[in-house]
Amino acid sequence: MQPRPQPPYDLRPADDDRPVTVDRREGPYGEVVLRRRGGGGPSGDAVFEIIANGCFLMDTSDGRSERLLIRAALGALPADRPSPALLIGGLGVGFSLVEAVAEPRWGRIAVVEREAAVIDWHREGPLAAVTAGALADPRAEIVHADLVAWLRPGPQTPQAPQSYDALCLDIDNGPDWTVTEDNYGLYSPAGLAACAARLAPGGVLAVWSARPSPAFEESLRNAGFTQVRTEEVTVARGVPDVVHLAVRGA
Repeated sequence: MQPRPQPPYDLRPADDDRPVTVDRREGPYGEVVLRRRGGGGPSGDAVFEIIANGCFLMDTSDGRSERLLIRAALGALPADRPSPALLIGGLGVGFSLVEAVAEPRWGRIAVVEREAAVIDWHREGPLAAVTAGALADPRAEIVHADLVAWLRPGPQTPQAPQSYDALCLDIDNGPDWTVTEDNYGLYSPAGLAACAARLAPGGVLAVWSARPSPAFEESLRNAGFTQVRTEEVTVARGVPDVVHLAVRGA
């Protein structure tokens, strides 16, 4: 087994809010960067942000919408469903995983993340401060895989559980604004069919987006999902973040 890379993470405090590159990797899907802002002021608080192929994904400054993604999915499930199994698509900065582990009602919690660098940053890098406790929870596991391919049954997923009670997806800035072209397949009719196939009857699909997408709501209905709705999260500037919710029929 190849040893995990141990980059010389640049964690020196910055005296202003200019971003500092902490780590930069080239992978099969392009460039992924971890940056840090702040950390040199009186509070000492630093904000970490993830950039993929030059596109800002998320940072550690807030996390309300990532947490809502998990809470909304659980709230849409029947209250009497015991120990529902959860799949989180995308580890990101870890807020969704932390929210899930904090809820004792969840049973098995799997996080599928395709970027080895992101997994490293959480297991042994700067983002371990966010998720170390969550990753130590026996219910939680990280799966290093491309979610689009992993959702579809086949030789790449022989050990994957057959179904989940909730799929919470946060691998892009939304269905209309993907990080890589391949991710469009997740929001296509075939991709939504793959999501439905991995959901137990009555299971919930929750998809985070940086902006509302009426077209995606229609795609969910066309794919056979019911109870399609959108929850908004107010942000400091611009249009609100949203979580698209839909239920697989019995």
